[in-house]
Amino acid sequence: MNKFTVPFAIVLLALTSCVSKKKYVALEQQFNDTRGSLQKITIEKEDLEAKFAKIEERVANYYNKINSLKSDNVTLQNANDVKFDLVGNTVLSTKTRAQMNATLAKVDPSLLSGAKTLKDSLNIAVSYNLKESFDNSDLNTSDDIDININQTVVMISISDKLLFNTASYQVKRGAYALIKKLAGVIQSEPSMEVMIEGHTDSRTINNAVVQDNWDLSVKRATSIVRLLEGKYGVDGSRLIASGRGATVPLVPNTSAKNRARNRRTRIVILPNLDKFFALLGDAK
Repeated sequence: MNKFTVPFAIVLLALTSCVSKKKYVALEQQFNDTRGSLQKITIEKEDLEAKFAKIEERVANYYNKINSLKSDNVTLQNANDVKFDLVGNTVLSTKTRAQMNATLAKVDPSLLSGAKTLKDSLNIAVSYNLKESFDNSDLNTSDDIDININQTVVMISISDKLLFNTASYQVKRGAYALIKKLAGVIQSEPSMEVMIEGHTDSRTINNAVVQDNWDLSVKRATSIVRLLEGKYGVDGSRLIASGRGATVPLVPNTSAKNRARNRRTRIVILPNLDKFFALLGDAK
């Protein structure tokens, strides 16, 4: 039996060696597979990191845009002038329109009922401001002064007997108080532009200083303008001197009474809508 012991041991050792080698090869293969997987995972990780970096960059850009939009929103909130309504040749901002509505809230509702368009509402707002100016003055206390307000145009007719001597264009000293009151009303509403019109009766005139009724009417209008600007500080750019002669009579020149009515100085006050709403924009 001992004869077989040594060879069996050799065979057993050989078998043991074969199994170990197979395990080694298997382990080596497993190691290589694992290393390959690790390399693949490393590459995928690097790809993911690169993609994540791009996402972070995009997120940062979005935040920058959001912050920029917040800043722009503040700017737009404070600059409602980018939203406009067009009224004739006048551009009306959202903010200004709101201020106009605040003015209209003070107006008699019966007047507002006739406003069909934005321009109608604008005219009513301007007219309200003008009426307020004249209601707060004492210009209309004289029978020789007629004030007529037609929508946004104010017309004040002053009898020449209050302003001038016969055939003269020099303003009476006694009329200075009246001119001062007129200047006060004009200056109370800086959106007004003022045209001074001289009117005469039909009787002809010609002397050393006046050629005819045209000349007299222009000189009288100019005299009023000079006082308003030079003595009472009304901006000259707002004033227009105009002479109409005897061409626009109120009544036929058939009697002394009628001719007296036709001899007048008319102050036509024209609201400048651009200036009016610029003043509203300044929260007057």
